[in-house]
Amino acid sequence: MAEKYPMTPQGNAWMKAKLKHLKDVERPANAKAIEVARAHGDLSENADYSAAKEHQGMIGARIREYEVKTALAEVIDPTALSGVMVMFGATVTIEDGDSGEEKIYTIVGDHEADIKKGRISISSPIARSMIGKSIGDAATYKTPGGKREVEIIDVQWLAVED
Repeated sequence: MAEKYPMTPQGNAWMKAKLKHLKDVERPANAKAIEVARAHGDLSENADYSAAKEHQGMIGARIREYEVKTALAEVIDPTALSGVMVMFGATVTIEDGDSGEEKIYTIVGDHEADIKKGRISISSPIARSMIGKSIGDAATYKTPGGKREVEIIDVQWLAVED
């Protein structure tokens, strides 16, 4: 069975928009750049041609990646969920065991993660440590500086904001 890619509705919409942009804007612009560079003659010593061909490969790889992920997307709307157990899509308030500082994170798909916006990847160590835990539970995870522990203070089911 193929691996599913969990994502919020907003993350799915972003990925589809990015895929459309790659196909409709970046790929045609790259084809034009290859055509222009090819017109300059000797391809063996043509840096513009080499760079455009390399960029073509990167665009193709990203298109394939996004096509697979959107095809295998498991779109989960956090607002349709409830309960006190931490799962994908949860907005979790935690208290750091060392500093006592409270932080709020929303658990999202890998491509949606943005720590500045309080969104952490489902595959991050802290998110993995919290999955399945409930309010009042402690979650321990490893960091480069050693083990850290947080207490889950609150779990909410909110729409992911941009």
